[in-house]
Amino acid sequence: MTRILDFIFSLFGILVLWPVGLIVYILGLFDTGSPIFKQKRVGKNQKPFTLLKFRTMGVNTKSVATHLASSSSVTKLGAFLRKSKLDELPQLINVLKGDMSLVGPRPNLFNQKELIKERNERGVYNSLPGITGLAQINEIDMSTPKKLAEVDAKMLQDLTFKKYFYYIFATVGGKGAGDRIKQ
Repeated sequence: MTRILDFIFSLFGILVLWPVGLIVYILGLFDTGSPIFKQKRVGKNQKPFTLLKFRTMGVNTKSVATHLASSSSVTKLGAFLRKSKLDELPQLINVLKGDMSLVGPRPNLFNQKELIKERNERGVYNSLPGITGLAQINEIDMSTPKKLAEVDAKMLQDLTFKKYFYYIFATVGGKGAGDRIKQ
């Protein structure tokens, strides 16, 4: 049932928010010259997929987990996009395609071996990764792999329609700051 909700809400979100996306895209052309960021991430059953986001860091920034990136890599537009969570908007395309869900564990990189081990032990990869979830609204990021995997597993085990909507509305309402960046 969540797949149907994901499809409907992501399609609706794309149709309603495309003007915002277009403005961010154009501003991104002036900011970095390459407004769309694409990165291989670990998906359901540990299959790779290409995550889409609006670029928030310079194009030459090393591809590492956000908590390992330097804050000096974030552009001024990127800081705004991260704070407003508009950088996540292109992920609605990932949700529409079925690579992601609106609610689920944030997809990690393939080089995050400790997180992959912890999530694999808890069955987290049996579900689609998501844009938001319990860890995100509680500011638990990938810098604490074991804790994150535990929270992700708990969320997936206890996920109900009510909680699905709660995580979405809590995120849209500003709860959770996203992944921390090194200062």
